[in-house]
Amino acid sequence: MNVTHKEAFSLLQNTDNILILTHRNPDGDAVGSMFGLFYALKEMGKNVRCIIDTVSDALSFPVTEEAFIEFEPDTVVTVDVADKKLLTEDTLEKYGDRVFLAIDHHEANKPFSEHLLLDYKASAACEVLFDMLTAAGRDISRECATALYLGISTDTGCFRYPNTSAHTLYAASVLVEKGVDNGEINRIVFETKSRAYVQFEALAMSSLRTYFDGKCAVIVLTQDMFRRTGVSEADTHGIAALPRQIEGVLAGIVVKEKKDGTYKISVRTNEPISAAEICEVFGGGGHRLAAGCDMAGRPQQVVNDILKVVGEALENI
Repeated sequence: MNVTHKEAFSLLQNTDNILILTHRNPDGDAVGSMFGLFYALKEMGKNVRCIIDTVSDALSFPVTEEAFIEFEPDTVVTVDVADKKLLTEDTLEKYGDRVFLAIDHHEANKPFSEHLLLDYKASAACEVLFDMLTAAGRDISRECATALYLGISTDTGCFRYPNTSAHTLYAASVLVEKGVDNGEINRIVFETKSRAYVQFEALAMSSLRTYFDGKCAVIVLTQDMFRRTGVSEADTHGIAALPRQIEGVLAGIVVKEKKDGTYKISVRTNEPISAAEICEVFGGGGHRLAAGCDMAGRPQQVVNDILKVVGEALENI
């Protein structure tokens, strides 16, 4: 059942012992929306718990140990989850069929919860939460605002991507008024790289290949690269944007080998190519210009399968 921002807040107001979940391999919006909601609910006097996958050091500043005190939840809420299969294996098995409220912004959302607050025009799940709290007339604390700003800034590429609307900028300005140190957050998230990450990025770029007269660029990340540099997989979200930044590229693909030998595919596109349509062929999804999926097979076959779909998309423009 779809609900409005006010209705979603009312549902949360009338329950307690709340567990918040988000997708595996959490990005800035997953972390920000989880902890933005955590702080908002705590300020309402709720008993709140979070379960989250490994968080990159650069995205960890909203995280608090207070969120991981275990208890049996009465209510399960997801944030920034478009499909329940994106939950971690443990949380999917235990809570996948118990989600009371899902808060999301993905146009390709596949409903799995009793109630759904979905605004696919929002730049981030954090923007949806901002609108929910604003609609309910709730004051936003500095801690909550900092988490929400993290999600909005990362999902918009520091306000550079086309999903940045006038309302997105308004929301960010309100959050800054609440005490968010936007300059410091932007420095940490967008301008700071460890030496190991710089080495990893160099290896990643050395794997780059272009196809279709330079309209498609592919980077392949291997487990050997992670071992050689000591970089955590959680620290490599920024790699996904690199192929699309090359002049003339309409489809940027990052193929990341996972520890189990399967591959996580991140697709970033420029108009008129749809990343979501490419990933839907392989059971994935996301936004029009940013989407993902999982694939299995030999690495070159995985790349070839993706290139076939990309080629068909390019032929149709």
